[in-house]
Amino acid sequence: MLDKTQGISHPAVIIFSSLLLPASQTFVRDLLGEALENFTPYYVGSRFVKGLTLPSERAIVVNRGNFPGQVVEAAFKFSGVAPKLYQKLQQINPVLINAQFGLSGVLALPLARKLKIPLLVHFRGADATVKEEYARYASVNHWIYYRRREMLKREAQIFLAVSNFIKTKLIEQGFPEEKIITHYDGINIQKFQQDVSIPREPVVLFVGRLTEKKGCEYLIKSMARVQSILPNTKLIIIGDGSLRSELEALAAKLLSNYQFLGVQSSDVVKSWMNRAKVLAAPSVTANQGDSEGLPTVVVEAQAMALPVVSTFHAGIPEAVINGETGFLVAERDIDGLAEYILALLKDNEKWHYFSVKAREHITKNFDNSKQIKVLEGIYSSCLATRI
Repeated sequence: MLDKTQGISHPAVIIFSSLLLPASQTFVRDLLGEALENFTPYYVGSRFVKGLTLPSERAIVVNRGNFPGQVVEAAFKFSGVAPKLYQKLQQINPVLINAQFGLSGVLALPLARKLKIPLLVHFRGADATVKEEYARYASVNHWIYYRRREMLKREAQIFLAVSNFIKTKLIEQGFPEEKIITHYDGINIQKFQQDVSIPREPVVLFVGRLTEKKGCEYLIKSMARVQSILPNTKLIIIGDGSLRSELEALAAKLLSNYQFLGVQSSDVVKSWMNRAKVLAAPSVTANQGDSEGLPTVVVEAQAMALPVVSTFHAGIPEAVINGETGFLVAERDIDGLAEYILALLKDNEKWHYFSVKAREHITKNFDNSKQIKVLEGIYSSCLATRI
């Protein structure tokens, strides 16, 4: 039940993220905030960035982009002082804060104290996996995070881990196990469903940032073997990142049929998921420890009845059923990736079985309408303990 002390049917919750809101964080807006049914989301952060559009009447930042704003933002981050922000938040009377990522969690601590409301923190990947010796001085937010992390462990009510893998990482770092709940992000299964009128093509699809942990170089090397056997197979790479030039050079050297499409809209990604025969997600643990939480792309692909070839990495085995909805191999196993991509491309009966099972699995376990109800139940339980 909701906290009756609020006396309203759709109480306000703060969705806190330091930056509002990068284009890569559609899940924060579409699958969390705007999907809430019994709460009203207000997006709060340090400053706006070029990215996703948010409802202007429900978006509040410390720094609106001028020099005085930069000073106020710095004061907020280092000392928690932000009188105008507190005044605005008191007017909406929020009942809790759900911070996105650990770094935003520590920035939200002073807000939770001032407003005297519970703080819940989502941990999603790098925030729980990158080694401290690499991350502590990566940014101001990282430095603040490590200075306040012990306070966060004590004062936050709930830590939400997007996979059991992330939960394990948090426990290893001394977060109290009784406060950690694994909660899988869902997807819109009505939006992500196959159009059976569109024929599948001999395409292997990769979608993700072109960074070390995404493992794209191992996919390119494996596709050299795939194309030596099935030369008509095309590799489509959607995404951008620091390794793009290096990966394009590698593909030019090894492959005959490929295309780098850069960053694309959700609709374009969905269209390729509807045309491709395999989604490849060859994720690896980066040298600095950076790992996935549970990449949404493997869930979206299976919802589109697209089998996945991926790795035994982070939360991926919690979403891909090895040998039933896709195949998993060890990290950096180039031969294994090629073997299973070929298996799905060459055996139509096996591909069809995996395709059907993939859609069934995601519908049952990752439907966002169900996952949001679970999350709202966590919110309500958290509030009920404070009555």
